[in-house]
Amino acid sequence: MSSPQTPAATDKLPADRFLDRELSWLDFNERVLQLAEDPSLALLERVNFLAIFASNLDEFFMVRVAGLKRRIATGLAVTGVSGLTPLELLSAISEKAHRLLARQSEILHTSIAPALASAGIHLVRWTDLDEAEQSALRTYFAQSVFPILTPLAVDPAHPFPYISGLSLNLAVIVRNPKTSKQEFARVKVPQSLPRFVRVRSRTDSETYLPLEELLTAQLGTLFPGMNVEKSSTFRVTRNEDLEVDEDEAENLLQALETELLRRRFGPPVRLEVDRDIDPAIRDLLVTELGVQEGDVYELPSPIDMTGLFQISGINRPELHYPVAVPVTNRYLANIEPYEHNEFFAAIRKQDILLHHPYESFATSVQAFLEHAAADPHVLAIKQTLYRTSGDSPIVQSLIDAAEAGKQVLALVEIKARFDEANNITWARKLERAGVHVVYGLVGLKTHCKLLMIIREEDGTLVRYAHVGTGNYNPKTARLYEDLGLLTADQQVGDDLGRLFNQLSGYAVETDFHRLLVAPKSIRSGLIALIDKEIAAAQAGQPAGISFKMNSLVDERIIDALYRASRAGVPVRIWVRGICALRPGVPGLSEHITVRSVLGRYLEHSRIFWFRNGDDPIVYIGSADMMHRNLDRRVEALVRIVDPHQITELTELLERAHSPEVATWQLDSSGAWSQHRTDADGAPLVDIQQELIALAETRKHLQAKAK
Repeated sequence: MSSPQTPAATDKLPADRFLDRELSWLDFNERVLQLAEDPSLALLERVNFLAIFASNLDEFFMVRVAGLKRRIATGLAVTGVSGLTPLELLSAISEKAHRLLARQSEILHTSIAPALASAGIHLVRWTDLDEAEQSALRTYFAQSVFPILTPLAVDPAHPFPYISGLSLNLAVIVRNPKTSKQEFARVKVPQSLPRFVRVRSRTDSETYLPLEELLTAQLGTLFPGMNVEKSSTFRVTRNEDLEVDEDEAENLLQALETELLRRRFGPPVRLEVDRDIDPAIRDLLVTELGVQEGDVYELPSPIDMTGLFQISGINRPELHYPVAVPVTNRYLANIEPYEHNEFFAAIRKQDILLHHPYESFATSVQAFLEHAAADPHVLAIKQTLYRTSGDSPIVQSLIDAAEAGKQVLALVEIKARFDEANNITWARKLERAGVHVVYGLVGLKTHCKLLMIIREEDGTLVRYAHVGTGNYNPKTARLYEDLGLLTADQQVGDDLGRLFNQLSGYAVETDFHRLLVAPKSIRSGLIALIDKEIAAAQAGQPAGISFKMNSLVDERIIDALYRASRAGVPVRIWVRGICALRPGVPGLSEHITVRSVLGRYLEHSRIFWFRNGDDPIVYIGSADMMHRNLDRRVEALVRIVDPHQITELTELLERAHSPEVATWQLDSSGAWSQHRTDADGAPLVDIQQELIALAETRKHLQAKAK
C-alpha cells in the first residue's frame, strides 16, 4: 500500500469525476448482450440473454428515458453531475441504444439462429415453409387466431387507434379495387397467443414461425374484397412510470389503481419498425404517434425479442446450464416439517448466514415462515413484502397464520415498480384473511427485507428474525444471488421491533444496535466507517474497503471512496449494474478497482466490508448506493458478528477480485472490458459455477456425516 496522502485527501475533487448513470446502465445491458454472444455458453441460455437484454431495454425506455423526456418537456431537467446536458444525454442514449439494438439483431441472425438450426431448432419465415406446412398453419390460423383478431381501419370515420405500449402490431395498406383508394389499417398481434407458432409437420426438428409472419401471410382473410398492398410490423414503447402524489391521495390503494389505468396511456418514447418499412407507413406512424426521428428504431425482423423467452424455455437439457440443485444450509439440514422446536432451536444456537440460490430458499426462509404459521407457540409474525410470486407460499403462510389466530402484520409495498397490480391483489387477499396490512410511510418505499417471529418459550417471548438482501419470492430465489441472516439475537430483535413499529405506527425511535436504516443512517453510517479506514491509513495502519452491490451512484458515497483512495486505502467495488465512480484516475482513485460479474444467476446481494484493523466490520442488506435507496426508501443493513460468517463473506469478496476469476473491469475512461481468459488463453474461473461446486461438496460431506 502506498504512503498516505493527507493533503490530497482533503483537496477539492475534480468536476469530471462522475460517470453518467444512464449510459452506465446501457453499459450493463451491453454486458448482458456479450453473454448472448459468448459461444462457450449453453445455446438456449444465450437465447435467454438476448431476451433479457430486450426486456431490460424496454424497462429502461419506459422509465429512465421517459422520465428524462418528461423533465425536458417541463423544463425541470438540469445538467447532470457527469456534465452532460439533458439534450446531450438524450442524444447519447439514442446513439448507444441504436447501436446495441443493431448488434442484438446481428447476434441473432449471424450467430444464434445458425447455431439453433445446427441443434435442430429452426426459426423460419413464411416463405421457408412448403405448401403442406403452409396449409396446416392456415388451418391453425382459421381456428385459433382469426376469431380473436380485430382489424382497425383509419379513415374519416375511424381515427388513428390507440396503440398500447409494448404491443406488436401490423400496419397495413389496402386498396379498394372498386375505387382504387388506399386505406390504412392496424392489426394487433394477440399477446394471449405464443409469439412463435410451432410447425408440427417437422417431426425431426423443432421449427417455429413468428406469429406476426403468420398474420402477415393471412391478411387477405382479414380484409375480404380488398387488395393488401403493403404491411410492416411496429411496436411502441410508452412512459409507464407511475406518478402518485401520496400527500394528496387519501387512499393510496385507490390512487395507485387509478394511476395504473393512466399508465396505459403514457406518451410514446420509442417507435420500433421493420427495417424495410414502406416510407409512407413510417411517416404516418411518426406523425400520428408524435415521436421524434431519434426515437425511431429501424430493425431487422423480428421486432421485440422478448418473445425469445419462449424459445429459451424449450426443453432441451443439453442446451441449458447443467441442473444445479440448491442445498439445505448445514444448520437446518435433517429437520422434519413439523419439528418446530428443533427448527427454532437451530436458530437460537447461532446466527445462520444463508446464500441463495446455492442454498435453498425453500428449506430456510420459506420453512422459517411455514414453521411459524403452524407452530402453536408462535404468537405473532411481522413481515415486509416488496415483490413476491403470483402463487406465493410466503403469502399463503401469512394467511394460514392469521386464520390460526396469530397476530400477523404484512407491510406490502404496493408501489414496487411493475408489480403494483400484483401487490394490490395480494394486499386485498391478506386483508380478507385477517392479516393487518399496512402500506408503509408516506413518501418512502419500503424496500427492506425483514421478517420477525415472536414465539412464547417457557413463559417468555423470544424474537426470531430474518434480514435479507432479496425479495421474499420463491421463484426469483432460484435465479437471484442473495444473502440472508436468520437470528435470535436480542439486539436484532429489538431493532426490528422498533423498525416495524415505525413502519406501522407513529414511533419515531431511530436508535438501532445491529442495523443501519435508511433514510436516516445508512449513508452517514457507511461514510463514518469509510472515514475510520481513512484515519487508519493516515496513521500508517492497515486499512481496506470492499463493497458488493447492484448500483453505485450516490455522489456522497463515491466522494468518500475517492477520499479513501487519496489516503491510500485499497477500495474494491463489485457492482452488477450502474457505476458512476471512475476507478484508476491518478491522484483521485488509483487505489480503487471496479469489477462486475454476470452469469446464470443475477448477482443481487449487497455486502459492505471494512477492514477495521484485524477485526472486519461487515454489513449485508437491501440497499444499493443510490439516491432513491438512501433518501426515498426504507432500507436495512444488518451487521454480521459471527467470526466464521465474516470469514465466509471476506473470502467471497476476495474470490470475486481474484485475477483467476472471469469478470468485467471498469477503467478510468468509463469503458468496461471483459476478462475471461488468462495470458495463455485458458478460461478463467466462473465464480458462480465455483460456488455451485462448493455447495455440492458441502452437501456430499453432510451426507457422509449422517
